Formats: sequence, C-alpha cells, structure tokens
Amino acid sequence: MEPTLVIRGGTLVDGTGASPFEADIALSGDRIAAIGRNLSIPRGAEEIEAKGRLVTPGFVDIHTHYDAQATWTSKILSSSLHGVTTALLGNCGVGFAPCRPEHRDMLVALMEGVEDLPEVVLTEGLPWNWESFPDYLDALDSRPYDMDVAAQVPHAALRVHVMGKRGFEREPATEADRAEMARLAREGIAAGALGFSTSRAIAHKTLAGEPTPTLGAAEIELAEIGRALGGGWLQVISDFDDPAEEEWERLTRVARLAGRPMTFSLLQRESRPDFWRWLLDRVSEANAEGLRVTGQVMGRPVGLMFGWELSQHPFLTRAAYREVAHLPIDERVTALRDPARRARILAELTDDPALRARLNNYARIYRLTPDYEPPPEASVLETAKRERRDPEDLCYDWMLEENGRAILNRPLLNYANGNLDAIREMVTHPHTLLGLGDGGAHVGYICDASAPTHLLTHWVRDRARGGRLPVEFAVQRLSADNAKAIGLRDRGLLKEGLKADLNIIDFEALSLHRPEMRYDLPAGGKRLVQGATGYDATIVSGVVTRRHGEETGALPGKLVRGTRA
Repeated sequence: MEPTLVIRGGTLVDGTGASPFEADIALSGDRIAAIGRNLSIPRGAEEIEAKGRLVTPGFVDIHTHYDAQATWTSKILSSSLHGVTTALLGNCGVGFAPCRPEHRDMLVALMEGVEDLPEVVLTEGLPWNWESFPDYLDALDSRPYDMDVAAQVPHAALRVHVMGKRGFEREPATEADRAEMARLAREGIAAGALGFSTSRAIAHKTLAGEPTPTLGAAEIELAEIGRALGGGWLQVISDFDDPAEEEWERLTRVARLAGRPMTFSLLQRESRPDFWRWLLDRVSEANAEGLRVTGQVMGRPVGLMFGWELSQHPFLTRAAYREVAHLPIDERVTALRDPARRARILAELTDDPALRARLNNYARIYRLTPDYEPPPEASVLETAKRERRDPEDLCYDWMLEENGRAILNRPLLNYANGNLDAIREMVTHPHTLLGLGDGGAHVGYICDASAPTHLLTHWVRDRARGGRLPVEFAVQRLSADNAKAIGLRDRGLLKEGLKADLNIIDFEALSLHRPEMRYDLPAGGKRLVQGATGYDATIVSGVVTRRHGEETGALPGKLVRGTRA
C-alpha cells in the first residue's frame, strides 16, 4: 500500500462514540487505508503532523437549502467552513425540480418567501437546465464541489409540476394527481434522491402571503407518495398546532404505511415552552412500536440576527427608516446618525402586533456572542433599565457600533427559559438527530450553518453552566449518526475501507468568527457568511479542501446518488 496522505500522531475521535485514542491514519485515494499507532508504512505523497490535534470524520449536515446555490457555484458556504463534508439539500418541501418552464415563477416566489432568497438572485442565478428531477440531479452531477451534496424530492415542486396553479393554491389533489406525484417521487428516488420532504408549517409562505402549497395536504396524498418511494426517508416540518394529537397520529400513520423512516423538526417554542417534551414522548412511543421516527434538533437557539446591514431589525418597517433603506450601508449609517432622522425613527411604532412581538421584544434581544447563550440580564431591556435609558434608544446605538455593522441576536426558538438547558435534553435523546442549520437559506438574517463549530466549542469545551457533552458524543452526532440516518454508511466513521472524509482540528484554538455580510450572490445579492478558526485541515475524498481556514482550490466533492452500503 502506497498511501496518498498520512496523518501522524493525531487524537482520533472516530465517530463510534468510543473514547479518543492516539493513532496514525493513512489514506489511499478516496478511502481510509489503515489506522494504527506508529504505522509502519511508506511515507505518503503528503504527510500531516497532527500531534495534539483532534482527527474526526467529516461532518454530515442533513438540513440545508443549497438547492439554488449548488447550481451556480462549487463552494458550499458556510457549511464547508465548519468541517462539513456532506450536505443534504431539498428540505422543507421546497426546491426547483421537477419544474416546467411556465411554473418557474411560482417556485421562485415560494423559495423567496420560505427561505429568504431574493427573487432577483434566483432569477439571475438559476440556469434552469433541467425540467425533471433526474435532469436536476444531472445538473448537480455536472459540477464539482468543495464537499459532497445529496438531494431530496421536494413536495411543493411535485405539486406545482403536476397540478399547476391548482397545486400552488392548495386545492385537493385528485386520484390522478396523487398517482402522478407518487410516480415522480419514486422516479426521483430511483435517480438518486435520498428522501422526500414536505412542509406543514403556517410560517412557510411567499412574500405575498400565500401559504406553501403543501400546507394541509391530505393524509392520502402523503401516504400514497410515501408508499411509492421504495427508498429514502420522509422529512417533515409541522407546527403540530391544536389538535396536536391528530397531526401526530396522521404523520405516524403515513410513516407506518410508507414503511420509511421519518424525521421532523423539533424545537422549543416561546409560546409552548414544554411542548417539545410531549413530542419526544411520542417519538419514544413510536420507536417502541417499531417505527423509525426521529426529531431533528438544533444545538443552539434558532432566531434572527438584527443589524442595519441585515434584512431584519427592530426599526425595519418604520417610514423614516424605509426612506434610507435603499442606500449603500455606509451612506445609510451616515443618515441614521443624523439626530433628526434618529428622532423620527424612534418616535414611530411598528404597526403590526405580530411583527412587534418578533422585532421589538427588547427582553429577548442581545448582542451576538459566540456562545449563543447570553444571560437574561444581558438583554437590551435589562441593560437599558440599569442605564436608565429607553430600550429602543439603546438598541439603536448598539446597532450603530462597528461602523453600523454590529449584529444583535433575537432567539425565537430553543431559548424560552433564557438558557440552553432544554437543548441538552433534546440533543442527548436517543431518537434525535442534529440538523436544522438551514445553510443556504435566510441569508440576510440567519447563519446557522456554523452550528457544528458551536457544538464543539460551547457544548464540549466552554459551557460555564453544568452539562457539557463528551467530545466523542458530539462527533458521533455530527458524523456517524447523521450519515447512517440518510443511508450513507460509507462515511461518518474513521474506519478502514470507508470514505476518506476527515477534519484535523486544533481544539483549543477552535472558535467562531463574527458573521460578515458579503455581496457575492448573483445580481449582487447579499448573504451572511460565518467562518471559524481551528480547522487545520478538512479533507474530502482524500483531498485537502481547506487548510488553516483557507481554500486549497481542490474540488473533489460531487453529487451522491442513492444510499451507500
């Protein structure tokens, strides 16, 4: 065996959950060839000294929205900056295939509203060199990437493709409609999709307010599609609103009839702070029955980032702000510093009560910190009380810091009690998976694709409160558990014969960067990107793609078609 790359003396965290151990690891081509202490093998074409470093499998991100981005670029940012070597696209029932030319505007409008990708970015960026779902996979397969990508068949695209405007407007599907959707979903799985996704969330709607086409889809529609798949999993997002019992029973009946695993988004809500426990109890019961149901959870709060340069902030809808919102950021900040304009903005109110609860709850707005777990007393409201100031006035000033580019944090989910204790229970439950990073979506006010780095820094190394997580558990969650769940058993572990996707991590130096706004999307569209320090190397298919935070230029990643033994 003549290795192509040998990593010497690292501390291996192999993805099995076993304790870390020191060993060498030799790669040959795109496979792990040998693992052992002081391997007696020829020198590799490249050698990396990893003494004092963690060596882990590459991470698998099971909840992303790079469906558009992957058609116009080979760089899957921000996920590839955080040790991710495989990303699953096509979540939440939204995507761009299958799609007839006359239906493109509907899918663009839906993605714009549901996932915050501006229409002009999608219109200019999407090449539309596909119509069927297999065609879309062929388009992805024609491009190299800095990581592997895999796809799911999105329910909304199926509905619109088969039913046209009737599907977009949520009319009931006929027997013929259902049969055609089922056929196309099976065709997608046969072409290489790893699952089928749908949304039953009220919040998922176009900017014009139209709900996602899949909201309230009949049980028979889901069941017939699920039963036809023949492979992959069912990915669901639901509000589980009253009566929650009926929705739960509906979804588990679908999973039972389909004979497929089902995963759903599981988060702690401000309005129902203990409801997640009820759902986890139902998950345990379903698995005891023999169903394969998992709650997909997030290791930190899910919410909004606020700032003058971002797409969301407390003064967004006020007329005096809207007058200058179109200006380039430096000119906008100059205008916002003007005392007269400031007074006008602060004198106005946010009209919509729902938006006020979202944007102007100053007890729930904090400076953005790397741990994402600020204490309640650090909020805008509590700080303003101590300083005897109006909270809106203080919030305005906080956002003007860093030349008007300061970022504030408004956690909406997973922070109901002012800490992350609920997250620890969700993350450590035997029937949950780590996901929900939403990479590629909500690009103007969310950047949760950095969650793998946060898990390792905050939960494993730094958390001041009790309940840290062992590094071997965290790595297993980020790699092997997710790879197994989506049927990719050729990765996620450091094991001889498996795919050579790895990270070499300087654990003590590992840290999150502040998110930065870039204007590099098609049509000059903006997006938040968040990097990290501490990844000495990320390796995909045996090739180093990033070294000490910098791209190597190598693009060994490709589309993964179908499950892997």
